[in-house]
Amino acid sequence: MLRAAQDTPVAVRTAPPTWLVVALVCAGQFLVVLDVSVVNVALPSMRADLGLSAPGLQWVVNAYSIAFAGFMLLGGRAGDLYGRKRMFLVGLALFTVASLGGGLAQEGWQLLTARAAQGLGAAVLAPSTLTILTSTVPEGPARARAIATWTAVGAGGGAAGGLVGGLLVDGLSWRWVLLINVPFGAVLLAGAAFRLVESRAGDGRRLDLPGALLVTAGLATVAYGVVQTEAEGWTAAATLAPLAAGLALIGLFLLVEARTKAPLMPLKLFTLRSVSSANAAMFVCGSAMFCMWFFMTLYAQNVLGYTPLGAGLALVPSSLAVVLGSKLAPRLMPVVGARNVAAVGTLVAAAGFGWQSTMTADGGYLTAIMFPGLLMMAGAGLAATPLAALATSGAAPGDAGLVSGLVNTSRVMGGSLGLAVMSTIAAARTGGSTSGEALTAGYALAFRTSGFLLLGGALLMLLWLPRKTSRA
Repeated sequence: MLRAAQDTPVAVRTAPPTWLVVALVCAGQFLVVLDVSVVNVALPSMRADLGLSAPGLQWVVNAYSIAFAGFMLLGGRAGDLYGRKRMFLVGLALFTVASLGGGLAQEGWQLLTARAAQGLGAAVLAPSTLTILTSTVPEGPARARAIATWTAVGAGGGAAGGLVGGLLVDGLSWRWVLLINVPFGAVLLAGAAFRLVESRAGDGRRLDLPGALLVTAGLATVAYGVVQTEAEGWTAAATLAPLAAGLALIGLFLLVEARTKAPLMPLKLFTLRSVSSANAAMFVCGSAMFCMWFFMTLYAQNVLGYTPLGAGLALVPSSLAVVLGSKLAPRLMPVVGARNVAAVGTLVAAAGFGWQSTMTADGGYLTAIMFPGLLMMAGAGLAATPLAALATSGAAPGDAGLVSGLVNTSRVMGGSLGLAVMSTIAAARTGGSTSGEALTAGYALAFRTSGFLLLGGALLMLLWLPRKTSRA
């Protein structure tokens, strides 16, 4: 397992209480995940104020997600080599300053630059949150509970985006969906600087610069190709060219890693069943589940007539369900095993997606939003905690940050790809119509497809995941 005892301590300081470490790193994770979705309800106001075009408006979201996905493996390895606390602080500082710049932007290009810088800061920060947690909390039930909290906070950040964004836009202005990060980021920076203890891998390796450049360029290019599908479709040259180029760069990265003496990503990591199977399962689950918040918000507003704030409030029970599922998982894992908890959670989520696919244009809140949402997100919480625990087990302590970056990359890339695919499926069924019935039919097909994908994911888990976390 990832043991702090095998890392090189860098600061001579009394270790802070475990609860404080968990609180600090989870707060950092909440900020970066929240910013994936919080800007969605602010987009119309941004467009009106800054005169953004429709493609420019899309890039307010895409600039963040591409930088976030592209730099995460690099951010994880940098934490191993240069210090997990240091990278946590660097990432958080960049994220906070970029949030200030975005909130004060007077031109569209300034906002897009700030969003890309936010994504870069998030990519450096996010892997460190999980690495610090797994390096600080000893193996056993305590670590399972800590990972459950990290999972719940991350999922809650994504779920809370619509509600937080609605409150800020309605009560203040669109600028506050970015500016709100500044005071929270400053307080978190101060707490982390004074209370976290530094550690890093102690083998004296240097950063594999060719590998870092290739994988970052490859992941960012693939992410760019994925987001192009929303505007161009899957068969357009503007989509296929970056997808092919990104995959070629990733292939070249793997060749370089197989030959270099100190690789950014040791390929032997993928021979560990826990790492490879859990990341594959997390990718599949992310592909199916990430679209839930997107389509539920659209259904509530475009079909049922909810306001942005009303849609956010309608999804509060689902947000609570994912937290409950995440916190229940570590209680079940010692009893029935991490693999079985992940599979059961995925099946519960699949049942919720199946129920949601029966939605109608005149559906009531309880049966069309609340109850299926509870199943979808309770299942997501149940599955995510054991998958994160399995994905970070078995690797050497010197690879802790890299594995944490891989966990986050699998989830983000899976979610981005899944959302693009499900959006295409929904649009094809809708056929360009804006009627409530047509939109509902498109959303329902996306939920049904996700449900079948989750059934496949549950089978994958039962066949491939190890029965319990590995011990290194």
